[in-house]
Amino acid sequence: MNLRQIRYFCTVVEAGSATLAAEALFVAPTAISMQLSQLEEHLGGELFDRSRRPMELTSLGKYFYPRAKELLSHAGRLDDETRDIAAGKRGWLGIGFVRSTTFSVLPTAVRKFRQSCPEVHLDLVEVLSEYQPEQLREGRIDLGIARFLGPIVKSADLTYTVMLDEPSVAVIPIGHSLAKQKSVSAVELTQLPFILYPKDPRSPFGLQMLTAIQSAGAQPVVGYEAIEIHTALALVGAGLGTTLVGRSIARNNRRDVKFVPVRDIELTTTLVMITRNGDENKLISSFRQALTKSGAK
Repeated sequence: MNLRQIRYFCTVVEAGSATLAAEALFVAPTAISMQLSQLEEHLGGELFDRSRRPMELTSLGKYFYPRAKELLSHAGRLDDETRDIAAGKRGWLGIGFVRSTTFSVLPTAVRKFRQSCPEVHLDLVEVLSEYQPEQLREGRIDLGIARFLGPIVKSADLTYTVMLDEPSVAVIPIGHSLAKQKSVSAVELTQLPFILYPKDPRSPFGLQMLTAIQSAGAQPVVGYEAIEIHTALALVGAGLGTTLVGRSIARNNRRDVKFVPVRDIELTTTLVMITRNGDENKLISSFRQALTKSGAK
């Protein structure tokens, strides 16, 4: 099955006959018949009931037609966009990001980038920090915005640019007594179950938070595990426990939680931009500038 066969089929349906379709496509009627026969042979069934005049779609043809139209539409958009990129009329930039950045630098950076590069297609891909290197190598993204706790394990083929260092703060349910304090201790946090995130076998982020609390002399009990930070915040808002987040997350204006400094835990999260070594893509430089203007270093 190929795009020509699909285009010929759709044109026959829309024109009402193979003869009219041939005129519309400026090809011989025999070319239409041959392509339709090959398509039907590939699919394993007839698309048209040729015993009727004018011929009608079979049940298989009725199933196939709207999906064929959708495929042609996608192919047309892909063709147009790729030609524009090749001609320098527009560009494409893949950005991988951790969800916590949607509370802070990412929205502002995207707006600023759009102002300077309105014709560039931004492909925003939510991906955990641990998966960003392989996505960069595969070309799925051009730039990663990652968040790390503690030392960063760097790959030799990638460039790591620190954008922001920020302390961690505790997230407390708004109705809990700890939410009224100006700061809390690690031991006080254990009044509530701890909500661990992200729930992923390759991410050490949650265990690093627990280790920091334990190092301050407390013994937290994990009550829930969340796949991502939005869910963790929602669980805290529901009064089900507490967790730790970077201080910039407090910008999200949630009314059901309180962000409180932890006085005896020194736990710094680092926001890092990751790119391929030697990648001279000007769009990456433009996005880096937009990140800087958004509040990162």
